[in-house]
Amino acid sequence: MPGARLVRSTVFRSTVFRWAVFRWAVFAVCLAGVALPVCAAGRHVGRPPDRTPERPGFLVGPAGHQGVAAHGVTVGSYAPLSVLAAPAVGLLANTTAVVGVPPGTAKGARYVGQSNVLQLPSGWWAYLPSARTASAVVPRDHPAARRQIAQSRAWLAAGRIPGRTPAQRAAAERALLSMRALLRPNGAVAAGWTVGWKYSWPRDSSFASAAFAHTGHDAEAFRILRYSAATQREDGTWEARTKLDGSGPPDGRRWQLDANGWVPWATWQWYRAAPRDTRRARLATLYPMIRKAADHAAASLRTDGLPPPSPDYWELMTTTANIGTAAPLLAGLNASADLAREAGRPGDAARWAAAARRLSAGIAARFAPLGYQRTVDGRHGRDSAVAFMAPPFNAAPADLPRALDSTYRALLLPNGGLIPGNDPTAPWGGNAWTPSTAFFALAWAATGKPAEAERVLDWVLSKRNALGELPEKVDREGRPASIAPLAWTGAITVLCLLALEGRTIPTPPLQP
Repeated sequence: MPGARLVRSTVFRSTVFRWAVFRWAVFAVCLAGVALPVCAAGRHVGRPPDRTPERPGFLVGPAGHQGVAAHGVTVGSYAPLSVLAAPAVGLLANTTAVVGVPPGTAKGARYVGQSNVLQLPSGWWAYLPSARTASAVVPRDHPAARRQIAQSRAWLAAGRIPGRTPAQRAAAERALLSMRALLRPNGAVAAGWTVGWKYSWPRDSSFASAAFAHTGHDAEAFRILRYSAATQREDGTWEARTKLDGSGPPDGRRWQLDANGWVPWATWQWYRAAPRDTRRARLATLYPMIRKAADHAAASLRTDGLPPPSPDYWELMTTTANIGTAAPLLAGLNASADLAREAGRPGDAARWAAAARRLSAGIAARFAPLGYQRTVDGRHGRDSAVAFMAPPFNAAPADLPRALDSTYRALLLPNGGLIPGNDPTAPWGGNAWTPSTAFFALAWAATGKPAEAERVLDWVLSKRNALGELPEKVDREGRPASIAPLAWTGAITVLCLLALEGRTIPTPPLQP
């Protein structure tokens, strides 16, 4: 229809014209300020901040969305980042909300140092204003954005930033800020900020709690544990994942028994790092959760000392006991017994210590002869969860170094990273998984092999995306893939950097 084509052509030309005007306006604004210093040591210097009102970002031009004005120039259509469906590669965040940064927006952009404020190629800043859920694009040095930057820097300075090199410290800063952004006010930790990852997994949350605890962010670590207590099921177990409001699971995915190990382990890690004058009283509020979790774990052990089949961290069911469940449960039972002693509950301590000894004997009898493969039937190959038998989870058995080496070699891909396992029934393709790879860096760092740990960690850090975020996966060509950041990889990286720095991350003691 000629009339329809004419309308579409006119609209297209109008859109192009508005976009060109907008780009010229932004260029003019940036050019005007290019000779003026913006900041020095975090303080505003130079010209007074521009008072232009904040604008919702970013330019997407959705149908029916009207243009807005900036500096007297009508610009293109803006809408909140939340309308974009592309996987996130970065985060804008305030203390209550978070917005994902899509790949197109991240191109040519960078974070303003030690913050979740993004400097765009134009020189303008994108950030998530306080108490808002829609992002805004503002002139550089906008006062509200500057306040948010100062708050982020103060939060980092209040804790510890591990790393022996500038690159390692930069990676740790970004991981900590990303975990903070993904931590919700109620204590839920989103695995990532893209559809399918906007849920809280007990396993990922436990690692984040431990990383926060050992970097001096006690409030965040404890908040996560309180959420775990609030979402524990009546029988002492946890759903595989929950909605971020804590209302329950998003689907019928089968629950996982490994959470009964991860959550007590994380609680023990928090307790060891927490201020001594308040930790015992706060442990009392978490102890009912520990009791239910440890009692269920102990009761689940079978005559051979091993737990029943359960989905492991792959979130796939196995028909026999798997190391991805048995190793975390051992860490959790040892941790629970020690916490019981601290809480003055000798009966609980004795009961869980006995269960830990049974489980340890079962692992030694059934998993150790197979090199700690995925399952006790030996039919499902190697598993990166072998690293869960190492510190800071469990005291390493004498034969574990050989198993770590052989498993690493078996799972290594040409791109330099690891697949979670080589079970022939669950092919992973050519993508490496950063959590599975980072497990080995942590295990080697904690068992006195810093050279091996550094080599693996260097690979992980080299795969950060252009914004410095750690991705979930790395493709065949060695490029970041899937979403970024992933909270779990960030937490493992922080723990590994602490270990390499010489800061001991304790391991729950073996039970006599």
